[in-house]
Amino acid sequence: MGRLNINQKTAEALISFKNVSKSFGATKALINCNIDFKMGEIHSLVGENGAGKSTLGKIILGAYKLDSGQMLIEGKESQINSPVQSVNLGLVGISQELSLLPSRTVVDNIAMGRELTSGFFVSSKKTKEKVLSVMNRFNLFLNPDSIVGSLSVAEQQKVEILRALNSNARLIVFDEPTARLASNETEQLHFLVNSLAKTGTTIIYISHFLEEVLSISDRISLLRNGQLIRTNIAKKETKKSLIEGMTGKEEGNLFPKIKPVSKNSETILQVSNLTRKNEFEKISFEIKRGEIVGLSGLVGSGRSELALTIFGDKKPDKGKINFYGKEIKNNSINKSIDMGIAMVPESRRTQGLILARSLIENISLPYLKKFSSIYGVNKKKEKVDVIEACNKTTVKHNGVDFEVQYLSGGNQQKILFAKAAMGKPRLLIADEPTRGVDIGAKKSIYELIAKLSDVGESVLLISSEIEEIIGMSNRVLVMSRGKLSAELEGSAINKKTIMEATFKN
Repeated sequence: MGRLNINQKTAEALISFKNVSKSFGATKALINCNIDFKMGEIHSLVGENGAGKSTLGKIILGAYKLDSGQMLIEGKESQINSPVQSVNLGLVGISQELSLLPSRTVVDNIAMGRELTSGFFVSSKKTKEKVLSVMNRFNLFLNPDSIVGSLSVAEQQKVEILRALNSNARLIVFDEPTARLASNETEQLHFLVNSLAKTGTTIIYISHFLEEVLSISDRISLLRNGQLIRTNIAKKETKKSLIEGMTGKEEGNLFPKIKPVSKNSETILQVSNLTRKNEFEKISFEIKRGEIVGLSGLVGSGRSELALTIFGDKKPDKGKINFYGKEIKNNSINKSIDMGIAMVPESRRTQGLILARSLIENISLPYLKKFSSIYGVNKKKEKVDVIEACNKTTVKHNGVDFEVQYLSGGNQQKILFAKAAMGKPRLLIADEPTRGVDIGAKKSIYELIAKLSDVGESVLLISSEIEEIIGMSNRVLVMSRGKLSAELEGSAINKKTIMEATFKN
């Protein structure tokens, strides 16, 4: 386990933190943290959501200022006051939440702030040639003229990575970089990260995928509740030791017991020959009352597009959707919510949350008419119902009036469940519900899904994690190239059969 390409004892520290603390209101994100990041090493940060991992990265990148303590760059005390200053120092980051311009091209996004000129004017030709040279150098290829908003989430992640690589970085913070990537793309990224470290680039790697942390890292720092628990050479850690260090508890069974569903149970959703051009074709399946149906497949196989069509965000070209025996015609998101269908979308930032608004505004938004009358919005009832939804979904917060952006990724994800739960749905569509969250938050989300099933609500669970699909599903559907390639149940739900169906032509 772990890399052994640098001498951890003698390598010089590029960045050092001495007794660094950072708070957001009453929440202490970092407490007297001492840690250094050496030149040419891959240094991973692990911990539950809210442990302080991303906060450390954002201090380096100039997004946050430390409250107390010292930050040293090559041994000299420094203070980074803005992201522009950090980029000028060669310190760049790739966030788990993408920060791209969707209406601009791939070239525009990669070259942003680093366009090449001819005389006094930007040279589109030279800029494009530079971007293509970066793609060739790192073996990451995309159509440079594509509009970023038209790309898949995985392709947008590549744009974010290429933008960092175009900056001649001395240090790159990778924050959950593989959360949106398929397995082959993850391997490609790991090769790239190793190549960068070999050339002397410092890598700070933040991930909840502990197996990849153990395999790719030189050293691992473990944080809990804003405090550094330990820093260790990767080969001295195991998945079990990391989980116990992160949570303070022994590793338990991650998945709850899933209640079996009778074949005679009522069919609540029936999809027949559903087709949407260039996305999916002739999809037919059904979901029974209280059933959790897993939908597996590669990124780009049509899973999310199918889910959005069922939810009413996209219109099908052909086929039918029946919900509790009635055909849904001219569907819309509002109509789906009124019927009792809720969705936890793939990207919480771009599809699910308004980060600069409060918990109460985010959670109650789809249901405002429930609290409204000719006298306006009943704020008291709205707040009571939002607090109840947060309690049911175990959202940790310092008050429902606080902005969502200051919560950890795990709690932001739970807000999506609180929003869904508030509508008392009969069917929940959950697209990558545990993406970018820690082991503890994953377990909480799995328990929420299992509770929905226990009370007779149905779930369509979409995930790129095969273990999640296997551990949480009564039945499994597999998509490949826009078509259903398998329907599995019982002993047929295993990694081998799912992978075979995933790559079926």
